[in-house]
Amino acid sequence: MDFEHFYINWYSRAKCFAREYVLSEEDAENITQDVFLDLYQKQTLFNGQINQVAYLFTSIKNKCIDYLRHKLLEQEVAQKMQEEFDLSLRIKFDSLESFDTNWTSEQKLEEVIQNALNSLPERCREIFIKSKLEGKKQKEIAEELCISVKTVENQMTIAYKRLKEELKDYLPLLLFFFS
Repeated sequence: MDFEHFYINWYSRAKCFAREYVLSEEDAENITQDVFLDLYQKQTLFNGQINQVAYLFTSIKNKCIDYLRHKLLEQEVAQKMQEEFDLSLRIKFDSLESFDTNWTSEQKLEEVIQNALNSLPERCREIFIKSKLEGKKQKEIAEELCISVKTVENQMTIAYKRLKEELKDYLPLLLFFFS
C-alpha cells in the first residue's frame, strides 16, 4: 500500500485515537501529524514486512504517553512555583501584619535602627556603615581597612544576619533602608 493511500485511510482514525488520550483536538492533530511524518520518512523500512497499522497506533500511543508525561512535569513545576510564591506572599503578609507602626516619632525609629547597629561587633558595624550608609564598594572598604575583600564579605554577612534578627519586627523597614 502506498503512503498516500495509507494516510488517507488512517489519518482521521489515528487522530481520534490520539484525541481520546490528549483531549485537545490541536494536540491530537499535532501528534498524529508527527507520527505520519515519521512514517513517511521511514516508509522504505516497511516493505510489507511490518504491520503498518499496528506500527501507526503503537507510535501514536507512545507519542501520547510522552506528551502526557511532559504535561504532568509542567504541572508539577508550575505547582512548585505557585507554592513558593504563596510562601513568599505569606511571609510578606505576616511581616506586614506584625509591623509595628506605633512609633512615637521619627526619633524613635532612628533609635531602633541605631540600637540594632550598636549591637553589631565594632569591626562588623564599621564595615556595614561604610558599605550601606556611606555607599562604599567592598574593594574600597578592604583597601581602606587593610583587610581582604573576603573579610568584608564575611562581615557583611554577619551584619545582615544580626540585623535581621534584631529588626525582625521591623522587617519592612530593614528591606526599605538596607536594600
